[in-house]
Amino acid sequence: MSPVVSSSGKKESTVARLLGSGSAGIAELAVFHPVDTVAKRLMGNSTKIHNAAEFNAVIFKNYASASFGKKFFSLFPGLGYAAGYKVLQRIYKYGGQPFARDYLTTHHAPTFENAFGKGTGKAIMAATAGSLIGIGEIVLLPLDVLKIKRQTNPEAFKGRGLFKIVADEGFGLYRGWQWTAARNAPGSFALFGGSAAAKQFIFHLEDYNSASWYQNFIASICGASASLVVSAPLDVIKTRIQMRNFENPESGFKIIANMAKNEGPTAFFKGLTPKLLMTGPKLVFSFWLAQTLIVSISAGIG
Repeated sequence: MSPVVSSSGKKESTVARLLGSGSAGIAELAVFHPVDTVAKRLMGNSTKIHNAAEFNAVIFKNYASASFGKKFFSLFPGLGYAAGYKVLQRIYKYGGQPFARDYLTTHHAPTFENAFGKGTGKAIMAATAGSLIGIGEIVLLPLDVLKIKRQTNPEAFKGRGLFKIVADEGFGLYRGWQWTAARNAPGSFALFGGSAAAKQFIFHLEDYNSASWYQNFIASICGASASLVVSAPLDVIKTRIQMRNFENPESGFKIIANMAKNEGPTAFFKGLTPKLLMTGPKLVFSFWLAQTLIVSISAGIG
């Protein structure tokens, strides 16, 4: 395929965008799936943890008193669903945002520049493109639902396979899509906007694609950290909706009311510290790798 000129400056090919983002998703899954399981189980836990034994019970569930090896491998549930979801999600998100950004650059760049100034406008445009792509990510929600249920509530499957669950549940697999969209819009805005702002204002780059691997790494840290903090409350609500048994769903508003009543306002940020320490590096790794590979593959094809 022919290359496209991105608003970042250098040419990026469509093939490079797809291959770079897909490779980042595969690498992220291979390295960080256990970390993601730990974060999801902490977010889904509605009780206070007082000691190591309770912590082990939350993280390892039925394997809390098992050997180290069994504990470790218990953190890999839902790997098949995770593979399908994560690779498609990274291709869609990291590969799709540049296309949305190019569209905004072609048709709306003067609007952003007049409103925010040239440099800030370019960063806001990248953030807006990310937000639009993040909202559309709900098409992949069923795979995310199945992955999270496998990680946090495997009893919900009751021996049913993938096709049986899809046939039984239908559009019920999209339960909580509004909360997912509400979480993805600001989260993706902060991810791409934070990265673009770092390149614009820390490294003073006119051409974002000229960033070195180190500059991409720092920019990814800024974007990922901002994204996790901004999306934390809605991410907790989304996770709790998705981990419920299929036959016993609960609305997001009811979850909010119960959390506020029984757990207090800090409950909406449960798992944030582990996410920053564990999920943060995962997001930084995949985002950095995707940005680096897209430019490298484009250069190789060119």
